[in-house]
Amino acid sequence: KADLCQHPILQLRWWKNSFLNLTYSCALFAVIRAKVVGKKPLKDGPFGTMRYTVKQMKMYKGFNKMQHVQHIYTDASESLCGVKFEINKYQYLITGRVYDGKVYTGLCNFNERWERLSLAQKKGINHRYQLGCNCRIKPCHYLPCFVTSKNECLWTDMLSHFGYPGYQSRHYACIQQKEGYCSWYRGMISRDKTIVNTTDP
Repeated sequence: KADLCQHPILQLRWWKNSFLNLTYSCALFAVIRAKVVGKKPLKDGPFGTMRYTVKQMKMYKGFNKMQHVQHIYTDASESLCGVKFEINKYQYLITGRVYDGKVYTGLCNFNERWERLSLAQKKGINHRYQLGCNCRIKPCHYLPCFVTSKNECLWTDMLSHFGYPGYQSRHYACIQQKEGYCSWYRGMISRDKTIVNTTDP
């Protein structure tokens, strides 16, 4: 099973549902597509935790930690970065950190209704994003801005949009080439994991 690693869709922080890259350990992440079927408030910690029961449709990442996710944990309050999922309505792409056999998520993680993802994002989750494990996404807030190392991709959605959903993040993947340089690509991946039919944004 191919393991997803570092891509903006899995490295989000500071902006809700943005594609800002911060370095996370790939091994600590779980990525699933699931329908939320129930919730229960738990009285643990000073502010409480919300435990969502999910029906997992597919796991994209986290096989090394668990084979199946039944519950997602988040802070009970949205003001504390807790995530609010609707019950028995939608399938979600859910990302979170695995700790002590549990998946924890928050507003700093990427959680989105499945139908709202672009076709490129859905394909990327299955095929492309694992090729960017050694790449970093560098946000550009205003011009001029430059990459400072060969493993960086310059993210320019912030120049015309406030982060997500920008055209670049919805339709391109930051992928490492054989020479070690990382670049944005849009296209298909052949069986030998080389990029074909690609263009830079």
